[in-house]
Amino acid sequence: MRFTPHILALAGALCSAVATILLRQGLRHSNFYAGFWMNVVVGAIILWGAVFLLAPPASFQVQAIPFFILSGLLGTATGRLLRVVSIEKVGAPVAASVNNLSPFIAVALAILFLGERVTLPIFLGTLVIVAGTILLSLSSKHGGFRVTDLVYPFSSASCFGMVAIIRKLGLSRTGPLFGSAVNNITALVAYSIFLFLSGNRQAVVCRGSSLWYFIGAGIAENASVFLVLVALSLGEVSVVTPLAGTAPLFVLPMTSIFLRGVEKLSWQVVVGATLIVSGVFLLTA
Repeated sequence: MRFTPHILALAGALCSAVATILLRQGLRHSNFYAGFWMNVVVGAIILWGAVFLLAPPASFQVQAIPFFILSGLLGTATGRLLRVVSIEKVGAPVAASVNNLSPFIAVALAILFLGERVTLPIFLGTLVIVAGTILLSLSSKHGGFRVTDLVYPFSSASCFGMVAIIRKLGLSRTGPLFGSAVNNITALVAYSIFLFLSGNRQAVVCRGSSLWYFIGAGIAENASVFLVLVALSLGEVSVVTPLAGTAPLFVLPMTSIFLRGVEKLSWQVVVGATLIVSGVFLLTA
């Protein structure tokens, strides 16, 4: 039981990696508007179905709802949308690696607001991850994207880092299943309003193989969020969040197998991702 949060967080990272690969495949014949739309729709159907079937009545706590509404707006609506855009702009390996920077924000906020301890490995991990991030930025000339495109995964990482604290506070008042469902439906409503006001309603239409890739990505993505929320309810933010950020370890081999001919894996990407993940493990030392 002691290592249950660790196992759940790693399982969440694996699901996130699967979602990244499926999204990249779907984006070959569609756009990020449709990819994100299917992501949150699938999540709403699965999570609310599970809430009504499995969640005990005691978990329906009104005082937890504001926390998960805020996490839905900041994390799922903004952070996840930026993540989908990142995959389209810079590719799956780079997007997954830069998104891994979210633990720094989460750990820093956990130290400031939750009283969690800071250790020397956090400082060392920071240096290693910065080195990895520099290598990823250098890979832009070989990866076919502009360095300025890295603003999308960096912004996504910032959203996910901040939202971990909000979710932790919400989980002190309710269970992870109800929290996940409120989080997801908030993102769905917010994104629907955004599409309506921006005039991009037709952009969410997708057909053929992209539709199935996006549905599969939605299942994997929302499974990842749920597993991480369960892990957060059992363990500390400074341990769970870095482990959940190890998705690049899974994305790299999956890219070489499933995205051959679609994504280019330069040595800078491989070494940069490895350094970032190594820094994450230093954070958990």
